[in-house]
Amino acid sequence: MGKESVDLNGKTILVTGSPGFIGANLVIRLLAEMKEGTVVSLDNMNDYYDPSLKEYRLGLIEEAAENSPVSHVFVRGSIADKQLVEDLFDRYRFDVVVNLAAQAGVRYSIDHPDVYIESNLIGFYNILECCRHSYDKGPGVRHLVYASSSSVYGGNKKVPFSTDDKVDNPVSLYAATKKSDELLAHAYSKLYNIPSTGLRFFTVYGPAGRPDMFYYSATEKLVAGEKIRIFNHGDMKRDFTYIDDIVEGVFRVMQGAPEKENGSDGLPVPPYSVYNIGGGTPENLLTFVSTLQEELVRAGVLGSDYDFEGHRELVGMQPGDVPVTFADASALEADYGFTPKTDIRTGLRNFCEWYKAYKT
Repeated sequence: MGKESVDLNGKTILVTGSPGFIGANLVIRLLAEMKEGTVVSLDNMNDYYDPSLKEYRLGLIEEAAENSPVSHVFVRGSIADKQLVEDLFDRYRFDVVVNLAAQAGVRYSIDHPDVYIESNLIGFYNILECCRHSYDKGPGVRHLVYASSSSVYGGNKKVPFSTDDKVDNPVSLYAATKKSDELLAHAYSKLYNIPSTGLRFFTVYGPAGRPDMFYYSATEKLVAGEKIRIFNHGDMKRDFTYIDDIVEGVFRVMQGAPEKENGSDGLPVPPYSVYNIGGGTPENLLTFVSTLQEELVRAGVLGSDYDFEGHRELVGMQPGDVPVTFADASALEADYGFTPKTDIRTGLRNFCEWYKAYKT
């Protein structure tokens, strides 16, 4: 499907899930790149992980906003609050919407299903409804970009994972909600001609990342002298994707919306696309752990005599996990000229240096 160019300058953009990890970095990029316009951040600042980290990221956003010609507005609230979302759409008449707000985490979804239904389904439905009705009052939303996840591939054996693969067998509720979001977006694109693009993120990491992610939680445990648990006895591979690569991909995608066109029946062909954003070079988990340990020593977070072997525990596979993730990002490169390229040594070094500065 062809792309319609969307110049972000002078536009009003909604980024939900900011100051979450990806959202905060995206907003900072927009504030640096745009010459004029308004960026509205929306997040409920919940306590799924330490809210002080979100406050820290919000501080980075506010600092960036002070040096930007772009207006930034932060709204504390949930996308599951339909009245709030409607009021924001009515007030700001968004040109571009980037929905990153979601309850994340595969394992957390096993014991806390309610929050996934509320945020990932009801919240996304509210966003779609407001995009739909934005055309009642003017030009409306020119591009809806939303976060999906590599988790939708479930236990698929064929690698690398392609967006052409069937993803009908999720192994976690989190994955099921993300696949549901893609289906909802497709239906709304078809029925209401909403240009939408879903992005399947692959294991995002980097400075100021989510503490529930393995690299961050492992660091915290090692610093505390605790053992880190390595699942499936280390026989796992992950397509780790550095945060700057994710933001670059989202930034480019925002500027190229699926073109609107009619089919032979005279009805809209859904202006709808889905892409993988992943490094395309899956790393063995034990290699990743060894690299993290080396960089923690280099950054001075841990001493060179730290007994890493004594702080590793190999355990079996956990419910909801999959043994490998591997992105085929060729479509992203073909349509937007971009493939993630940051290697894990560089990415983990940046994280460890940030962690040292953040904690001292």
